Amino acid sequence: MFRLLNIEFHKLKHNKASKVLSIIYFGLLTSIALIAAIKFDIGPVKFHLAEQGIFNFPYIWHFNTYMAAIFKFFLLLVIVSMMANEYSNKTLKQNLIDGLSKKEFILSKFYTVIAFAAISTLFVFVVSFILGLAYSDYNEFTIIFSDLDYLLAFFIKLVGFFSMGLFLGILVKRSAFAVGAMVVWLIIESILKGWLFYSFRAYDNTSEAVNNIMQYLPLEAMANTIKEPFTRLGAVRSVANTIGEQITKDFSVQFTDLLIVSVWTAIFIYLSYALLKKRDL
Repeated sequence: MFRLLNIEFHKLKHNKASKVLSIIYFGLLTSIALIAAIKFDIGPVKFHLAEQGIFNFPYIWHFNTYMAAIFKFFLLLVIVSMMANEYSNKTLKQNLIDGLSKKEFILSKFYTVIAFAAISTLFVFVVSFILGLAYSDYNEFTIIFSDLDYLLAFFIKLVGFFSMGLFLGILVKRSAFAVGAMVVWLIIESILKGWLFYSFRAYDNTSEAVNNIMQYLPLEAMANTIKEPFTRLGAVRSVANTIGEQITKDFSVQFTDLLIVSVWTAIFIYLSYALLKKRDL
C-alpha cells in the first residue's frame, strides 16, 4: 500500500495545479475559524456569531463537518485532474509497462482517495477541537468527545465523493468533462427529486416517500450522511417555537446512510477497475 501511495504522491508533488488546489482546499478548511470573527452592531442589536453556540461541544463536530464538506469540490478537481494527467502524460501506459498491474493502478488511486479523506478528517478534527476549546461553553471530557460519529460520516462522505470523481475521470479521460459529468448527474438527481415530489403530491407523507426513494442515489446518499445543522441551533429552535413551529428533525448520523455511500464507493471502484481492465491502452 505504501509503495503505491508513494508513487501517487510523487506524481502529485510535481503537479503545480494539484498543489495549488490542495493549498486552497486546506486554506478554506482553516477559514472556518474566521466565522468566529463575524460580529456586527446595529444600534441596540449586538450580534457575535461565535456566541450563538456554533462552536459549542458537541455541536461543533456537526457544524464544522457540514461546512467543511462544502469545500470538497477543490479536492475533487485534484482527483479528476490526477486521472486526466495519467492519459495526457501517458504515465498510465508507462506504469503498466514498468510492471504495475491494472489492479494495483486502481488501488493506488483508491489509496490516494482514502489518504485525502483521512487527512481532511484529521484537519477538521484539529481545527474544530481548537475552536471548541476556545469558544465552547461546555468543556467536560464526555461532552467534548461525544458526537464524533460526524467525523466518521465526513470521512465516508469524502471517500464516496472522490471515488465517484475517480470513476468519472477514468470514464471520460478529461478533468473538465469529468466535473461536468458530476454536475449533470447532480442535475439529474435534482430533476428526479422534483418529479417524485410532483408525482406523490397527493399523499400525506410526500417528503418521506420521496426521501425513501432518493436515499439510494449516490449524491443524495452522500448529502444524507451529514444533515444541515442550522435548525439544530437553540436560537433557531427558540424562534421556531415563538412562531408556533415545532422542529422534530433527526440530525443524528444514520448507519443506513453510511452503508449506502460505502456500497456506492465499492461500486465506483469496481467499475473503475472493470473499465480500465476492458479498455485497450
